[in-house]
Order: sequence, then structure tokens, then C-alpha cells
Amino acid sequence: MANPTSSTDSSTATQTNLPSLKNVSMKKSIRVVLSTCNFPEGQEKPDFISKWLVIMRSCVFSMTIFSGIIGGMFAIFTALTAGTDILTLNWFNFLLGVIAITLSHATNNMLNDYFDLREGVDDNEYVRALYAPHPVLSGLISKTKLLIVVTLLVVIFLAITLYFFFTGYELAITFAIFGFFLSWAYVAPPFNFKKRGLGELSVLLVWGPLMTGVVYYVTIGKIDVFILLATLPYAITVTTVLFGKHIDKILPDKEKKIYTFPVIIGEKLARRVTQVLMISFYPLIFLLLWFQTVGIGVLLIVFALPTLYKSLKVYNKPKPDDSKEKWTGWPLYFVGWSFYHSRAAGGLFILGLFVNIILGMVAPDFLFLQDILGI
Repeated sequence: MANPTSSTDSSTATQTNLPSLKNVSMKKSIRVVLSTCNFPEGQEKPDFISKWLVIMRSCVFSMTIFSGIIGGMFAIFTALTAGTDILTLNWFNFLLGVIAITLSHATNNMLNDYFDLREGVDDNEYVRALYAPHPVLSGLISKTKLLIVVTLLVVIFLAITLYFFFTGYELAITFAIFGFFLSWAYVAPPFNFKKRGLGELSVLLVWGPLMTGVVYYVTIGKIDVFILLATLPYAITVTTVLFGKHIDKILPDKEKKIYTFPVIIGEKLARRVTQVLMISFYPLIFLLLWFQTVGIGVLLIVFALPTLYKSLKVYNKPKPDDSKEKWTGWPLYFVGWSFYHSRAAGGLFILGLFVNIILGMVAPDFLFLQDILGI
């Protein structure tokens, strides 16, 4: 994952001057891996945990965990506004749901690597092997063992889904089927959504209604169409991350006949579409507030506007010719800024949802905008 770098703000950036050591402590190694999807520079033999975190591309799991937390927050808010005791919500299911969607993300990442390698997309010169170690091409694992691990994770995911089904949450099967299909079809023949300009739409559906929706469902035990729609604003920010990545790869993808949406519409228009999607998060959240799907706490998202501004400025210009000395994960570039914004916007949205829960408990008369304005 590329990350915007700054010599003064290490909280939003990852410098390339990582420790050049033969033996790095597991703690330091894991921290670097979770930030960059790369091992610390100069590390000769990674520890077991760091190795698997790299193979699964764990540095982007936060997007999935955020989706799950939002689902749980929506469930609490629904219960509070309905006068239901939040202790009656199924918190074990909430935790299990977040674990399940994170496993599905890891599975999807490894499936991508497996099929792209099998189909001849991934090689030592392609972008995937340049921004982070490719599990197979880097020698971390064989192709056969990678497929075995994918199968094992699918079995665990299926077991969790069946547990939900047999404990009265039958619709979890529907979420799982759609999620697995989109995950498989994203990269695998005969669908190959990524190559047909449909990958971005798949991500929007998965990180919104499917991931957040299923966690909401197994926590509260019901489906709400308005809640499913409310999952879309954050999912849009996740979709901008994929847009950024596909813009970064636009030339090599075009050469390999991988027609992602940015390849289809062109680099300049793709940058503009990404900017519009980033901006859309804010009015969409305000709409949720206006229709009382959420409370006023979500106005905390305004503190993500400086991050939005920085990211939009980057998208105003084409990708630089060469920034290897400044960017972790080069040749990826735009994706880091999309991730930077998604993390800020999503984190503040979650914080706002938490504030709503507190307000719902201690000051319900100040929960909705209309009540405060007297309209």
C-alpha cells in the first residue's frame, strides 16, 4: 500500500527509511507490515506472524474492520431509538461477524494473487510484485500451499456462516453466497469483473451492504433497507481506494488487457470520478442525518475535510513519473491518498456513531438535528 509521506506527520504516513537490520523484533516487524504490507528493509528472515500478515495483505484490513464496527454501531443505534435494551443484542455474533468478514477479505486478497498468477497477469515486472512481496513470486509460499490456505479460510468462513444459520440467523447464508460470488467473480474466470470494469462496483457492494449489512443483521437479528443504504457512504470511500490503485496501474493494465473502470474511461476522467466519490461521502452522511438514520454525532466527519482537501489536490495532477525515494509501495501512488482519506473519514464516522449512542443514552432530546433546530 502506498502511503502519503511527510517528515513531520508519522501518524498519516510511512517513511521508506525503515530499519535496515538483519534481525528485527517481531513487534517492530508486525508494526511495519501492518502499515505498509512490506517487511522492514533489510530483514532477512521474517517471523511467522509477519510472513502471514504480508501474504494476506493485512495493511488494508482496517477498511473491513471499520465496515464491521459500523454495522455494530448501527445495530446499537437502532436498538436505542426503538427503546430496546442494547444488552439484548448478540455481542458474540457481532465479534464473530467482524472476524468472518476479515477472513473473507484475507481470502479475497489471496485469491487475487492466485488467479492473477495462474492467468499470467502477475509476474516480476507487474505492479503487484513491485509495491509489496507477492506471496508466490517472492518465495514466501508455493502456489499449491496458497490455494490450500485459501480453502482452509473458506471452510472456517463457511463454519461461521452455518453457525449463524443454525442459531436462527438464516439470512446470513444469503449474505455469504453473494459475498463469496463477488469475491470469486472479481478475479476468477469466467466472470473476471476486474477485467470488465465491474470490480469497483463489486467493492462498493461488498464493503457496504454485504459486510456492514451482515454484521448489523447478526447483531440485531433483522434487516433494515434504510440501514443497508446507510452503509454506502463509507463503502464509497473504500471504493476510492480501488479507484486509486487502478489509476496507478492504468498503463500496465492496459498492456495486459485488464479493462478496469479507470482503463475504460481514461486516467484524467478516472481522477475526477474519484474526487467526486470522495466528496460525496459528506453530503450523503448529511442526508442520513437529515432523515434521522443517524444522530448529530456524525457531524464529527467535518474534521476529515483537511484530509479530503489534501487528497483532492493530489488527484488534480497526473501521477509523477518517479517518486521511488518518497513513497513506500511505489509504483502505487494515488491509492495511498485514497486510503488516507478513507481511514480519516471512516474513523471519524465511527466516532460520531459512538457519540450518538452516548447521546441516545443520556440526552435523547439532542440526538437529531430537527430536535435541536426545533423543526
